[in-house]
Amino acid sequence: MASKIDPEVELIADIAGFTHDPLGHALYAYPWGSERLPSPGPRSWQRDTLTTIGEHLSDPETRFTPLRVAIASGHGIGKSALISMIAKWGLDTCEDCKVVITANTEPQLRTKTMPEIAKWSRLAITSHWFKITASALASTAAGHETAWRLDAVTWSKDNTEAFAGLHNMGKRIIVIYDEASGIDDKVWEVTLGALTDEETEIIWIAFGNPTKNTGQFRACFGKDRTLWKTRQIDSRTVEGTNKEYLQSLVDAYGEDSDIAKVRVRGMFPSASSMQFIGMDLVQEARTRETGQTLGSDPVIFGVDCARFGDDHSTLAIRCGRDARSRPWKRWHHMDSMTIAGDIALQAQMWKPDAIFVDAGNIGAAIVDRLRQLMPDMLVIEVWFGGQGREVEMQTGVRVRTANKRAEIWTSMRAWLKGGCIPDEQQLEDDLTGPEYAFNADQAIQLEKKEHMKKRGLASPDDADALAVTFAEPVMPRTVPGYLDPVSYGKGEYDRYSEV
Repeated sequence: MASKIDPEVELIADIAGFTHDPLGHALYAYPWGSERLPSPGPRSWQRDTLTTIGEHLSDPETRFTPLRVAIASGHGIGKSALISMIAKWGLDTCEDCKVVITANTEPQLRTKTMPEIAKWSRLAITSHWFKITASALASTAAGHETAWRLDAVTWSKDNTEAFAGLHNMGKRIIVIYDEASGIDDKVWEVTLGALTDEETEIIWIAFGNPTKNTGQFRACFGKDRTLWKTRQIDSRTVEGTNKEYLQSLVDAYGEDSDIAKVRVRGMFPSASSMQFIGMDLVQEARTRETGQTLGSDPVIFGVDCARFGDDHSTLAIRCGRDARSRPWKRWHHMDSMTIAGDIALQAQMWKPDAIFVDAGNIGAAIVDRLRQLMPDMLVIEVWFGGQGREVEMQTGVRVRTANKRAEIWTSMRAWLKGGCIPDEQQLEDDLTGPEYAFNADQAIQLEKKEHMKKRGLASPDDADALAVTFAEPVMPRTVPGYLDPVSYGKGEYDRYSEV
């Protein structure tokens, strides 16, 4: 009578057959097409990456040469799922394999990366082989729990010891970076020390949105590209992504905008992906010809207020597309009454149709004084923390904003595409300094000034002053009929007649 084969022994034998076949392992180990995992299998780009690893390990010439893979992509392509598949394959198919995973931040690692790894580990047919904790997968085989494991490791540029001792001679090491753009260069340098073991299978994979155009992740696609197998993935080309939402980002910001490059196209930004206004947009506005403004364009004053410290108060003057012809004015360490008096003198000269004032700091006092000095002038306070409205980013495309400051900066960003500004480096630095994010409602939110200062940047006083001019619509000026474009072609007067 034939002896019955132990299912566990049979499972071990099957899994052993995938030692150098991570794609085969993924297809075998998970319940694809089931209620628990409705997808029919890994996505195309995931299959390609798993195949790349398998081909490298299957070739005796390359097996013990460290494999480095860097993948930059837009949102939603399934990076965390692939990280989980690679980690689980590595552990399942090599005794005493070491897997180390880190991410750009501790919350990313704790709340996103590790929960995804735990989910896929539970889905696997070999789920009972490893014990899951909040920061690790450890082998359940007696005596192997400390040597055969995955660890989620937080990092600090001043404390990289966790990576310094990463060795596993004669076996397998897998290092995975999640959101690699945000991982400090010192961590990358220390990880290089793990690539020196002989006769060892070494795999180092860096995933992420390409949020910075500097640093080691960027170098993988630049000066170090001969050391890495690289790929940049447009999220719109991947199965299962929210293509309508992704395209809306492209439509709102433009195909070549940094936001579309980073969040959708998997391309590195012209500056920083978090930079709300790109340098190219500002430099074009600095050098653009002033041109002629319409006689009906209102003259608008924008005032950003500061009292002490390194910040300064600024008066920006804009008329239609022209924010250059009328000189701006700045005050350092000046009291509200003096500033208000100076603004009143400027108003006598330029005859503004409206004055918008940042009501923070000493702004409220300036508003009161201006109304006292010029009772017939339209003076409006602007509260940066007030409710933000949906505004037009470009023709036909509107976006949500988290507060009033985000709203006016968004309107200013759209205006810069055709406007002209003073040719000053300080103003360019102010405009390109703030970074942005999306809040829970997918509304644009600008970086706070105190956070900018922690990054070594000055408060963007000049840019805020220009942005304030977009706080509310201002009615066009009344002009003589013969200057009003609306009048052209009306009446019996022929402006081209030779009589």
